[in-house]
Amino acid sequence: MRRVRSALALVLCTGMLSACASTQAPRAPIDAPAGEPLRVVTTIFPITAFTTAVGGDCVTVTPLLPPGVGPHEFQASPGDLVKLRDATVLVRNGLGLEDFLDKLIANAGNPRLRVIEASAGLRTLASPDGGSGGHGHLGGPVNPHVWLDPRRAMQQVETIRAGLSQARPACRATFERNAAALTGQLKRLDADLERQLRPYAGRSFVAFHDFAPYFADRYGLEAEFLVEVPEQNPSPADLQRVSERVRASALKALLSEPQEGSRSFNALAADLGVTLSLFDPMETGPAAAPQTQGNQLAEHYIARMRRNVQRLLAAFGG
Repeated sequence: MRRVRSALALVLCTGMLSACASTQAPRAPIDAPAGEPLRVVTTIFPITAFTTAVGGDCVTVTPLLPPGVGPHEFQASPGDLVKLRDATVLVRNGLGLEDFLDKLIANAGNPRLRVIEASAGLRTLASPDGGSGGHGHLGGPVNPHVWLDPRRAMQQVETIRAGLSQARPACRATFERNAAALTGQLKRLDADLERQLRPYAGRSFVAFHDFAPYFADRYGLEAEFLVEVPEQNPSPADLQRVSERVRASALKALLSEPQEGSRSFNALAADLGVTLSLFDPMETGPAAAPQTQGNQLAEHYIARMRRNVQRLLAAFGG
């Protein structure tokens, strides 16, 4: 139903913009003048955080997804098409996460728009069943949650830096300096998390949806999940599978997530005699996001990662 509504919204958006184009004066050139910040549109919160930190004063970043809204429930509006028509650069995670973007880009009609795929070239992990028969994350063969591994996040930062440098060569030195600073922060984060999680190598944990494989892959853990995507309802087989994993691993808590609302995990946690904790995959970002300036968003990403690990340690009984 969400996909039908999104498709309808795109038709309405296109019609509204076409009507406006016949009555308004011609638009200014899409490319920002050299003295003005580069106009950049981003998608999910981590991509917005990395792009803002790397871009600094050389860019103006506009998130396409509102605070508290993830790519699974996003519905396009006429204003979203305008954002893409006015932008010089679009930075997206890729790997099938933002499957709504291709139609939006086509309908925006911005031939100068540069698209940076932040996950280009990364070593990826397959979705369950390889995405065959409509299974897997959004029906795709690859799990897209690469930003939950700080090392892969560093590679995303480098890809964003390279793409912004191509779009605005005059700011290359600024982008390099900012990317190096952010990479240093991510290296420290990664080292701290590795030290904290090393005693639990090989342990299993259970999250609500299938967002944790890259995180688990990085730190030698095993990630189980109840459903593949947040809006999916668990089947009796899903509940049985998770129950068996929790009992076998002596897990102390199930890891829900902000957008799940604990609706499925509450009863299961009660049945298993464990607590319910939160692991924020940051697909939606905070409901009240910090200002999109400097390193504030990147610092929020790092703080959320540290908080996630503290809650996971508690789930392990640490």
